[in-house]
Amino acid sequence: MRVARRRLIIWGSLLALLAAGIAYALWPRPIQVDLAVAETGTLRVTIDEEGETRVRDVYTLYAPLRGQLQRITPEAGDVVKAGETLLAQIEPAAPAFLDVRSEAEQQSAVEAARAAYNLAAAELNKAKADLIFAEGERARARLLIERNTISRRTLEDAERAYNVAEANLATAEAGLKVREHELHQARSRLLSRQEISSRSGPCECVSVTAPVSGVVLQVMRRSEGVVEAGTPLLDIGDPTDLEIVANFLSEDAVKIKPGQKAIITGWGGKDLHALVRRIEPFGQTKVSALGIEEQRVDVMLDFADPSELWRSLGHGYRVDVQVLLFEGEVLKLPLGALFRQGDTWTVFVMEQGRARARPIVVGQRNNLSVEIREGLKSGEKVILYPSDRIKDGVTIIQR
Repeated sequence: MRVARRRLIIWGSLLALLAAGIAYALWPRPIQVDLAVAETGTLRVTIDEEGETRVRDVYTLYAPLRGQLQRITPEAGDVVKAGETLLAQIEPAAPAFLDVRSEAEQQSAVEAARAAYNLAAAELNKAKADLIFAEGERARARLLIERNTISRRTLEDAERAYNVAEANLATAEAGLKVREHELHQARSRLLSRQEISSRSGPCECVSVTAPVSGVVLQVMRRSEGVVEAGTPLLDIGDPTDLEIVANFLSEDAVKIKPGQKAIITGWGGKDLHALVRRIEPFGQTKVSALGIEEQRVDVMLDFADPSELWRSLGHGYRVDVQVLLFEGEVLKLPLGALFRQGDTWTVFVMEQGRARARPIVVGQRNNLSVEIREGLKSGEKVILYPSDRIKDGVTIIQR
């Protein structure tokens, strides 16, 4: 009897322990979660984009005519004065080389000009002979008219013939001069570069001076060589008169208004303040790094801080632009605590160790935080990034 009783106690104890273990294993345990506290703080809503600084008024100097550009000596950063600082000099360029066919054509042109010159010389000799003959006829007519041997009409014909011969002589002389110049012109096209260099004396070069006072920003053409008219040579501007240009998406640009505040970061110094001056009225189609076409709009901003704070910036420097859409003291939460339940934003609030779903009304938001207008009080704890295990009423514990 004692053995049976003892066995019953032992097996009963084992069964009780097994039941307790099963109950413990199946007992719902609190879910570990990350919590965030709703608190009042500064919420800043911005539109962020990369931008660059640039001199407000950049003056590009172009070659005024085709010629041989002498080496440009000014360096980027040199100070120039309007109308005084000599930036470049251009002298006449040497002619191009003649190939065999072009040289043969020019030789033929010289021969044609020489033949035309000889023809004009022969016409001049003929005009001289005609003038001598007309002069003799006029003299005889004058002598005979005194003796009343010929009529007045015959004398007038002789006078007219003399005048015509004289005019033909002047025409022939002028024609000979023209043919002579044409021959010289045809011969000059055959001059070699060495002959041109040996014959040319000191020539007055075209000097290009600074149109405005400022600093040389960039030298586009430094070496000596032949340049065409309109070739850009260098840029001049005032580096203390900077503006900022940022290329925003058109859907973001419509939210920006002139006069809005902006913060300039990512330039290597302390954050700077700026004001939006102008939004360009036209958009540009650009392709992103992912190959997506985007409509973008240039937005110009002016520095609001003294120039001493951004003096180290220059033309074409990269900056990060944050245009402020909203900034104020609000009750806020991390954006990761919110989820959609139907058409309502909802959070899980920790109440006495349990998760309670609570609808809220949100306001302004940025990439990290959101304004809570209704549904929460300052100091209440909510669950961050709730998983599908979190249900209304489940037991939770902070991780």
